[in-house]
Amino acid sequence: MGRGKKKIGLIGCGKMGGALLAGILRARLISPEEIICADYDRRRLDEIRGQYNVETTTRNKRAAEADIVIIAVKPQVVGEVLDDISSVIKPSTVLVSIAAGITSGFIEKRLAKEALIIRAMPNTPAMVGEGMTALSVGKRVKEEDLSFARNIFEAVGKTVVVKEDLMDAVTGLSGSGPAYIFTIIEALADGGVQMGLDRDTARLMAAQTVLGAARLVMEGNRHPAELRDMVTSPGGTTIAGLRVMEEGKIRATLMAAVEAATRRSQALARG
Repeated sequence: MGRGKKKIGLIGCGKMGGALLAGILRARLISPEEIICADYDRRRLDEIRGQYNVETTTRNKRAAEADIVIIAVKPQVVGEVLDDISSVIKPSTVLVSIAAGITSGFIEKRLAKEALIIRAMPNTPAMVGEGMTALSVGKRVKEEDLSFARNIFEAVGKTVVVKEDLMDAVTGLSGSGPAYIFTIIEALADGGVQMGLDRDTARLMAAQTVLGAARLVMEGNRHPAELRDMVTSPGGTTIAGLRVMEEGKIRATLMAAVEAATRRSQALARG
């Protein structure tokens, strides 16, 4: 992207847009003076300006004048936003879209000029700095552009780079995945309540157990099956529970959930 300071324009300051803004400033990627935030909600803009001391505007075009433009609006209004900002987008603009199902081809067709397009699929844990984001790059995107985009999303979690035709699978796994895990946490807590634990204690135990298990996978450098075997003693309590899970086909159910969500993402993209 060349030398000098980079300006970031953020279009859409909802939960995910706000999480990205907080992460960018927390990581000190750039200063508040180099960020422009656009949203239709004036009260939200007042909150953003008061909390982060950044420039705010109701004009998407103003934010789109930046070097890196992050589109963090709902998928159904992306076309409208692109039509609005098309005239100010430059060939050197790095356009990052986090809208699920919106392809780089769709974005290209709505712009008057070429842009450097990066698709991103973050998930909701980005709001607490534990997000998982997949990135795919369009034509002409340079390594330094991708590197800066990765820095933005690594400020709120982990990143991977995938081919664009795998973004629907990303949506099915990490995009929808938090909902699967919330259901598992709720079910584990219900099991604890059924066995006599109070609701708050059971919820805390279930959530921390999932968090701790995830950290062992991330930091222990061991396959999940190996970690499972470490907990599973011959003739013990864990193998009894695992047998019930296998009878309930939980493994096949979760795999089918990822597949169903992926296919739904593909259908929405076609539509």
